[in-house]
Amino acid sequence: MSRDQKFFDLYSLVIGILAAVGLGIWVLSMKMSDLTQGIYTRDAAEYQAAVEERIRPVGAVYLPDEEIITERPAADIPDTPDPVVTVMTGPQVYNTACLACHGAGLAGAPALGDAEAWAPRIAKGNDMLNSNAINGFTGVAYMPPRGGNPNLSDQEVIDAVAYMVSESQ
Repeated sequence: MSRDQKFFDLYSLVIGILAAVGLGIWVLSMKMSDLTQGIYTRDAAEYQAAVEERIRPVGAVYLPDEEIITERPAADIPDTPDPVVTVMTGPQVYNTACLACHGAGLAGAPALGDAEAWAPRIAKGNDMLNSNAINGFTGVAYMPPRGGNPNLSDQEVIDAVAYMVSESQ
């Protein structure tokens, strides 16, 4: 019987400690509630206004003959600066659009610096080279329009062609 009594005593002690801790937490929460609720209570106008704002309807339903009187919302359009247009140089265009094919001579493209491959093309004139580079070319080799980059301007493509010609003569 003494063994059962020891268990009962230990069990009662643990339950008593847990009850005391729970009572302490409850008292502390009630004290905190009293300290904070004095500022923002349910009966306060500020609290009621916040609740009304949260539960107000998002829209309204109007029948066909009802007039709808609304205020026009003010458009808050931020002042945005005009986009800055950057013009790339011939070498920059070559490195971004042309290098893929003209760097290694892929798809029949003459490699940069290969004077022998460029000679027949240069002989046709700059106007023909520029036109083929801007509009594209299908023949012995395939040249996509603007080197595959539709965002390039005509002048940027012309500058890239001039750079490749000057490096390949």
